[in-house]
Amino acid sequence: MGKKIECYIDIVSPYSFFAFSYLQANKAALEALGVEFEFIPVFLGGINVGSGNKPPFTLPAKAAYGKYDRKRAERYFGYDFEVPSFFPILSLLPQRALTFIKKTHPREKYEVAFLALFEAMWKGHVDVSVAENLASTLGKVFSKEEVQHILAGANSPEIKQELTGVTGRAVNELGAFGCPWFWVHDGKGNAEPFFGSDRFHYMWDYLGLPHRDLELLPGRGGGKL
Repeated sequence: MGKKIECYIDIVSPYSFFAFSYLQANKAALEALGVEFEFIPVFLGGINVGSGNKPPFTLPAKAAYGKYDRKRAERYFGYDFEVPSFFPILSLLPQRALTFIKKTHPREKYEVAFLALFEAMWKGHVDVSVAENLASTLGKVFSKEEVQHILAGANSPEIKQELTGVTGRAVNELGAFGCPWFWVHDGKGNAEPFFGSDRFHYMWDYLGLPHRDLELLPGRGGGKL
C-alpha cells in the first residue's frame, strides 16, 4: 500500500467535522504528494463503549475545558457555531446511511453527503438522527427516490452489521478510543494511529511530507520591557 490516511469519523463529533474540512481543503496538495485519504463512518458511541472511554461532556472538568477548546478549534478551522440544544445525538442512523452511500455512490457524491450532514448538524442545528430530518438533508444531495433507497439501505441488516464491524475493528485492531481517529500508512509497509484534529503536523512528519510546522514570526512593534 502507498501513503494513505484512513479517517474514522462520526458526524456527532465536531472535531471530526474539523478534520473532514481540513483534509478536503488540502485534497489537491495531498494528491500531488501521492497521499490518498479515505473517510470511513464509525459509531462513536460504540467506540466509547468498546474502549472504555467516556465522552468529554460527561466529565465536569473536561466539559468546562471543552467550551474553550472547541471555540479555539472553530476559529482555527474557520467556523463559528454553537453546540445544538439536542446534543448529543444517537448517530447510528446517519452513520448507517453514510455507510450505505459509501458503498453505492461515487466518492464525490459520498463526500458531499458527509459534508451536508456535518453542516446540518453543527451549523444548521438539525437533528439528523431523526429520520425525517435526515431525509430532508440528504434531499439536498440526492433525488427523492435516491433518499428513500438510502434510508431503506441504512436500515438493512447488512449495513447495520457493516457499521458495527468497522467500529469494532477501529477499536479492537486499530486502538481507537475517540474520533477523529486516523490510521496512517507511510508507504513503506508501516502504519500508525493518530487521534484528534490537531495532529496533522505529526502526521505530515510521519509521511515525510514537506510542510511548515508551527512557526513564530517576528513581532511588529511594541512588546519591549
